[in-house]
Amino acid sequence: MEPESNVVSINGTDYIEDDFDERQRYLINQIRDLQLKSNNLRFQLDQVVVAQERFTEELIKALEENTKEEAIPQPNLN
Repeated sequence: MEPESNVVSINGTDYIEDDFDERQRYLINQIRDLQLKSNNLRFQLDQVVVAQERFTEELIKALEENTKEEAIPQPNLN
């Protein structure tokens, strides 16, 4: 069985990667690498956003606890 050639679809047209010249292969490899980097950066950004939100929640919680501790005690009327 003959291995399938990679097919690249650009603007609705399919191209066989084996038919690319050296420059075209270089460009498609650059594009693939940039797509991979873009996906990795999105993944990392998702992690950073979630961590930032969690730290913000923790800060708000800590400030609220601090405010409660500093509240003036009410006199016991019993």
